[in-house]
Amino acid sequence: MSAGYEIGTLAASTREVYSVSRLNREVRVLLERGLGVLWVEGELSNFAQPLSGHWYFSLKDRDAQLRCAMYRLKNSLVGFTPRAGMQVLVRGRISLYEPKGDYQLIVEHLEEAGVGALRREFERLKSRLAAEGLFAPERKRPLPRFPQRIGVITSPAGAALHDILRILARRFPPAAVLLYPTAVQGAAAVPALVNALTMASARAECDVLILARGILKARVTSRQ
Repeated sequence: MSAGYEIGTLAASTREVYSVSRLNREVRVLLERGLGVLWVEGELSNFAQPLSGHWYFSLKDRDAQLRCAMYRLKNSLVGFTPRAGMQVLVRGRISLYEPKGDYQLIVEHLEEAGVGALRREFERLKSRLAAEGLFAPERKRPLPRFPQRIGVITSPAGAALHDILRILARRFPPAAVLLYPTAVQGAAAVPALVNALTMASARAECDVLILARGILKARVTSRQ
C-alpha cells in the first residue's frame, strides 16, 4: 500500500499541467511561426464590419470554412467592398484568438480572384478612359461603308487571321487586306500591339484597322 501510494504521488508530481491561457498562447505561437505567410482562395461569406472598422468574414469551399480578420489599416487599401458569394484571393498569417480559442487567418491583402478581378480591372480602365474623354461622341469618326483597303493587326499564325479573312472576303470582296503582324499573347503582347497600331496609323495605308486577339473578337477603327 505504501509503495503504491508513493509511485502514484511521484507520477502526479511529474505532470505538466497547462492552463487554458497558456495552451492557447503556445498554440498561437506554433501556428504563426510554423506556417508563415499563406495565400488562400475561397468564397467569401459572413462579412461584418463593426464600428472599429475591422473586417471579419469567412472563406469557404465545398468542404470547409476558415474564419478571417482584416484590420482597418489593411482593409483601407482594398479598392472594393467585399460581399457574400464573392470569390477572393487573400494573403495572411494563420493565428489563434486566445480569449476564445478561435483559429483564424489574419488577412493582410485581399483581391478578387479569377474573372472577377479581370472584370473589375476592365471597369476601372474603362472609367479612367471615359474620364479622359476618349469615349465622347464628338471624338468618334465614321467608318467608311465600303473600305478599299483594310488593315489587320494580329498574329500571322493565329486562328483569328483566318477567320477575319473569311468574313472580309464575304462582306467586302473587292477590298485589299494588309497585315500588320504582332504578338497577341503573353507579357510582350500589349506593347507589341500598341507599336503595331501606332505604326499602322502613322503609315495611313488603310481605310480602317482591325485589331484582333482572338477568334471573332475584333475591333475596327478608322485611321482618319
